[in-house]
Amino acid sequence: MRRQRVFDTIIIGGGQSGLAIAYHLRRYTDNYVILDNQAQPGGAWQHGWDSLRLFSPAEASSLPGWLMPSAGAGYPTRDEVISYLNQYEQRYKLPIQRPVQVETVEQQNGHFVLHTDQGEYVTQTLICATGTWSYPYWPYYPGQELFSGTQLHSAQYRSPDELQGKKVLIVGAGNSAAQILAEVSRVATAQWVTLEEPLFLPDEIDGRHLFQAATAKYNASQEGTAIPPLTGLGSIVMVDSVKEARRRDVLHARRPFTSLTPDGVVWPDGSQETIDAIIWCTGFRPALRFLRSLGIVEENGKVATEGTRAIHQPGLWLVGYGGWTGFASATLIGVNRSARQTALDVSKYLKETSLKTV
Repeated sequence: MRRQRVFDTIIIGGGQSGLAIAYHLRRYTDNYVILDNQAQPGGAWQHGWDSLRLFSPAEASSLPGWLMPSAGAGYPTRDEVISYLNQYEQRYKLPIQRPVQVETVEQQNGHFVLHTDQGEYVTQTLICATGTWSYPYWPYYPGQELFSGTQLHSAQYRSPDELQGKKVLIVGAGNSAAQILAEVSRVATAQWVTLEEPLFLPDEIDGRHLFQAATAKYNASQEGTAIPPLTGLGSIVMVDSVKEARRRDVLHARRPFTSLTPDGVVWPDGSQETIDAIIWCTGFRPALRFLRSLGIVEENGKVATEGTRAIHQPGLWLVGYGGWTGFASATLIGVNRSARQTALDVSKYLKETSLKTV
């Protein structure tokens, strides 16, 4: 395959973080491209379960420059978010090539060479915005490989249709687990398994309020002032489906089993129970395996950063992976701050590099 032209910047990932970076980066250069491994726009949202909704209103879930169209009285659905991201990249005519799967990255003569399934791409600077969805985390329990029932991660879950009438365990204490439990429990005998008792936010609190409270805490920490209390951050948001589950009295969790058997699980008291399916809502890890060839990916799957800049690899930035790459950067509204700063930092780096070669 032919070698591509040299870009100033390549962004890997065409989801919400990649689009936010591109929005700001286009002010500084037109010699950049987004490489997205998805066949269609929408990033990880394309792989969410059918009934997935945001737990913030549209106006509090927008990327820089253009508010997400209102979803009316309810929160935006998965498909509405996908439509918004599709329109966003068209609105700003962002240069995206898809599907392109980046396999490895190397350094050659001061440039990054990306080896992909569509040939080689060369760039002076590289921004990773691949998120975590494609790298689900599966905890290990003894006997897990012997279990003959269905095991799937929340990344694979779509709907409860194939679980009708079955005995199902939902493992995990986050919002995904609560929402999946809410709908699976309508058609199956579902139990919720968490390390600790889950905490529920007041009914009137949604993602918008959480972001505002978290922002106040972040600003206080930056200014050295008293940090306001942030009760309940990270707890279960009471979206309509979870409220309905509460009315059915199914929001009860038990502590984890100790091991699996071919047809079920063993509980801490030694009792065994037959189980048909387990849904692991146990989170994700950074999708950065293509960077392992640079020798900078740590055991936890992360890359050491200062802000979004990689400490041990000049010319590399990482955006949208959560707190370690920027405050609230894994959210639609929260990624703007780190995306804007990253675009500015990349521009400065390119100018300084250019001056050194003159």
